[in-house]
Amino acid sequence: MKIITFILLIFALALGGCKTPAEKEKAKKEALKKKAKAELREDNDIDFQAFTGRLRKAVAAKDIKTLTEMMTSDFGYKLSPEAMGSGVFKYWDENNLWPELDGILSEKFVKKGAYMVAPPQFADESLNYDGYRAGIRRVNGSWKFVYFVNG
Repeated sequence: MKIITFILLIFALALGGCKTPAEKEKAKKEALKKKAKAELREDNDIDFQAFTGRLRKAVAAKDIKTLTEMMTSDFGYKLSPEAMGSGVFKYWDENNLWPELDGILSEKFVKKGAYMVAPPQFADESLNYDGYRAGIRRVNGSWKFVYFVNG
């Protein structure tokens, strides 16, 4: 009788530790949510924070040399007609866009495709945001300022 009780006790412990299919599915969904949330929160990445901090300081100081190093060579600064590359600083000066750029860069960056964009409204397709926006992405392992456009 003691042996049967012992075997039943071991069997109960073994089954008690197993997850039901519903518990397994719930754990799997939670893991996927955590992974998706981590992917959307690249702005918590230390090198991203350092990059945006340097970018904000360079814009506030109008430090063209530092900004040039932080931008891609085909930096987009006008959509219609399309303009990219050199001439961006002259364009910003002529159109007094430095304060606008400073304001946009002070916004939170969120993921949109391969880019981190600000303001967050631009990433929400349902809002049809068409104001100024900035885009940053990784290029060869480093963050680069890719565009600042309107429209």
